[in-house]
Amino acid sequence: MLVSGLLTGARARAPLRASLLETWRLRGRTASSYSASSEPSKVRALIYGNHGDPAKVIQLKNLELTAVEGSDVHVRMLAAPVNPADINMIQGNYGLLPKLPAVGGNEGVGQVVAVGNSVSGLKPGDWVILTSAGLGTWRTEAVFSEEALIQVPKDIPLQSAATLSVNPCTAYRMLMDFEQLQPGDSVIQNASNSGVGQAVIQIASALRLKTINVVRDRPDIQKLRNKLKDLGADYVLTEEELRMPETKAIFKDLPLPRLALNCVGGKSSTELLRHLAPGGTMVTYGGMAKQPVTASVSLLIFKDVKLRGFWLSQWKNNHSPGE
Repeated sequence: MLVSGLLTGARARAPLRASLLETWRLRGRTASSYSASSEPSKVRALIYGNHGDPAKVIQLKNLELTAVEGSDVHVRMLAAPVNPADINMIQGNYGLLPKLPAVGGNEGVGQVVAVGNSVSGLKPGDWVILTSAGLGTWRTEAVFSEEALIQVPKDIPLQSAATLSVNPCTAYRMLMDFEQLQPGDSVIQNASNSGVGQAVIQIASALRLKTINVVRDRPDIQKLRNKLKDLGADYVLTEEELRMPETKAIFKDLPLPRLALNCVGGKSSTELLRHLAPGGTMVTYGGMAKQPVTASVSLLIFKDVKLRGFWLSQWKNNHSPGE
């Protein structure tokens, strides 16, 4: 598991990424220098014993690898990202908190090294991802139960495999579960350049849905517009552009959105609501602005908009693995 692999695609703040990278450099060899051996001295993990600032509470430590028996699967981690939920969990500000001390990371891809005698669906060499959060992926190796793993193809890019279980799944479920969208319908979202946002764009395009994608302004905004449009975005607007009267011209060519996806909160979510079709739904799955979602009385009464929330971990708890 390369350090670059661990941090690839990270959406955490840059200082945190630098701190984690420095932790690996200063406290031991990089994980890529370790084999798939189960010797305790060769299993490293980023562990936190209490909640707080990740840059201060995370430590690089040795772990003992338990014996592989029954339905156990020995996995060598290949890559694991840093997601906002990982940071929130370490800070203690998340809906699911593992027992401390805990290994950081909720997502990643690994390769099977060995299996117990009761394992029937996996074999050494298979690539696997985890089915649930809180199991700890920021480590070089681990022993998981077979039911905690899902096999994935080995011919997909490593970064895609490592980030497959959270963002794309969140995007798909939100597009499918809240409104009965048909080809030609439109969806509006903020944080459109996030992992979930980019997945929404690609899945919506495949479903022939139109997307209105809101992002924060930046010096290289045209570069970002081009990137998102290459993924299939129909419109890419800054937060400021969304507030302009000229934005109404967009809806001459497509229907008002029946679904809004909010990962920011505050004024950004209010703007999404203003552009929602009567009876439409805004789904909140994040709060990057750390500000409340505010809906005016007039929108609730006269447009009958609906406010919903989505958390992938809860969805998994409410549904069987085959769904």
